[in-house]
Amino acid sequence: MDFVIFVLALAVLILGSDLLITQSERIALKFNIPEFIIGASLVALGTSLPEMGASVAASIYNKPQIAISNAIGSNILNITLILASVFLIAGKINPDRDFFAKDSTWALVPVLVFILMIIDGVISRFDASLLLLLMGAYLVFLIQDTKDMPPIEPKALSKDTFRWIKVIPMIVGGLMLLIVGAHFTVESASDIAASFGISEWVIGIIMVSLGTSLPEFTVSISAAIKGKVDMAIGNIIGSNMANITVVLGVAGLVNPMPLNSMTYLFDIVTLFSATLILVFITANKLYTKSAGISLVILLGLFLDNTLQGL
Repeated sequence: MDFVIFVLALAVLILGSDLLITQSERIALKFNIPEFIIGASLVALGTSLPEMGASVAASIYNKPQIAISNAIGSNILNITLILASVFLIAGKINPDRDFFAKDSTWALVPVLVFILMIIDGVISRFDASLLLLLMGAYLVFLIQDTKDMPPIEPKALSKDTFRWIKVIPMIVGGLMLLIVGAHFTVESASDIAASFGISEWVIGIIMVSLGTSLPEFTVSISAAIKGKVDMAIGNIIGSNMANITVVLGVAGLVNPMPLNSMTYLFDIVTLFSATLILVFITANKLYTKSAGISLVILLGLFLDNTLQGL
């Protein structure tokens, strides 16, 4: 029964997130914000809403293992599963954007900052504030990077159809679904861990992170199939940035989160290694099926080590 509740709660969590990001896009388009900024910030943040909902709820209920492992696991899966799938599914990949020059730093720096923060064994409220400031810096960078780009009138949404009386109830409904879904996701995940004698960390880094990564998976795979590899890769980088800075930042503001880094050293090293591989791929423009297979191998090692701990 707990597993059924977990699946249903995840579905509600993702539905609420989808409502929020859709309406946020409508508001952004209403005020003529360029589509690139919408995609790089709102879509990335929106697809990270399930992670944020689950991790914040876990922090509220004093379950820091689920809160932190969810963010770490989601980042690992974004690179080793979703990005690998993009490389394996898409045809010839030749992105217009130089991801190494413009984005790789924003993929690596949050991970390095996170590692430095957990040396003392806790993500404090001060640490959480710094993570959120880092996300703020990223948003400023995006705005500066696109300041010369003219606003693009959306095709799918005409501003004549925009009505606050429709948008606000949808946002409120999305928030309610997000809160309810997050609550039951964390509670059912914790019950599953207790009933099977599995640590909450393992449940968080596998089950919760896999479920909350579904929006990134659907957005990136859909973009790859349509040949929009810039959007697919940009969504993964932006989502990973948001997972570390916003997800852990907000969760850490709610409650300081203790973490014994030596206990979970393999997972932290895997997070760092996957991010380094991402930087290496973008630096050398290795957007190939071989790179995808290499990422799948890393995923296999990660899952093997985690499942052995069951």
